[in-house]
Parts: sequence; C-alpha cells; structure tokens
Amino acid sequence: MAAFDLEEQEQLSQIKGWWEQYGKLVTILAMTAALASVGWQGWNWYKGKQTMEASALYDQLQRAAVEHNAQRARETAGTLIDKYSGTAYADLAALLSAKVQLEAGDLKNARVPLAWAAEKANDPSLRELARLRLATVLLDDKAYDEALAQLQAPVDESFAARYADLKGDILLAQGKKEDARAAYKAAVAALEKATKAEAVTLREIAQAKLDAVGGAQ
Repeated sequence: MAAFDLEEQEQLSQIKGWWEQYGKLVTILAMTAALASVGWQGWNWYKGKQTMEASALYDQLQRAAVEHNAQRARETAGTLIDKYSGTAYADLAALLSAKVQLEAGDLKNARVPLAWAAEKANDPSLRELARLRLATVLLDDKAYDEALAQLQAPVDESFAARYADLKGDILLAQGKKEDARAAYKAAVAALEKATKAEAVTLREIAQAKLDAVGGAQ
C-alpha cells in the first residue's frame, strides 16, 4: 500500500507542477470557450429576434402596398432599412417601397430605397436588380448620365441583356443613335440562344428597337 501511496503522491506532485505551469492558461481558455458559447447563443437569439421583428414590419409594408398607401409604405420601409438592414426583409422592402412610390407617380421617393438597395442590399442579385430599376427611374426622370452610371459596373450574365437593352434606351434618349444601336445589338446577342418565354420576348423587343435605329448593319 505504501508503494501505491508513494506513486499517487508522485502523480499528484506531477499534476500539481503541471497545473502550476499551465493552470492559468487552461482557466483562461475554458473561460474564453464559455464566453464564446454564451456569445454565440446570444448572437443567435439576437438575429432571431431581428428577423421576427423585420418580418412583422414587412407584413405591414405588404398591406400598405395592397392599399396603395405610399406614405405608410415609405415610412415602414424606412424603419426596416434603418433598424434591420442586415436582414433579407430590408432588401425586399426597398424594392417593394420603390414600386409603391412609382405607382403613385413619385419618382423622387422611388429613387431613395433603390439607391440604398443598389449599394447595400445583402443579396448581390438584388443589388443588380435594384441598379436596373434605379436606372429605369432615372431615365424616366431624364437624369440620363446618372442612369448610365448605374449600368457601368460589371453585371452577372443573367442581367446582361436587360442592362444592355436599358442602356440603349438611355443612349437613344440622349440622341446617341449609333451608341444605342450597339447596345441593342449587345442585348440581342446576349439572348441569341434564349428559350424561356420571358427572355424570348425581351429578345424580340430588343430586336425591334435595333431595327428601328437601323438594324445591326
């Protein structure tokens, strides 16, 4: 038994020595892990709360849109963008609010949420869609240079034809017929192998515009 006691004492001494050397580090690591776990749980709770609150506000925005209440739609979307910009609901709210403002004939207030979404939307595809819609609004508002500026950055292939077609409209509005022809030609080329009904329709429209300015030449 004495031999076992001595062996245990040796082990305890080794453990004590190890703890004296590394105990502080182990304690810090354990506390860090615990805090990280609590922090992660807190972050998930916060994100869930944000999403639920944003969802409720988006429901209000949808009701305002159905009722064609442009002011309430604008205010609700503003709250979503200000307080819940990290959620997908903020992206959708910007596009929906702009649509309601356009239906009300308010180009100025349609531009604001689209400008935000074009730059800060969480979804890259929504950013590109917002840029396209913003350029359309700017064209309607005769802000041609600003509209073209929205179409200059590289764009995903799925948006290429729509960007080129709209660019042609803007250039034609500026009286730049040759440049417009080149843009319409690019739109038609981008849709050359299109099979979906929507894309085929857009190709036919772009082709009609191209023919109207003198064709491919």
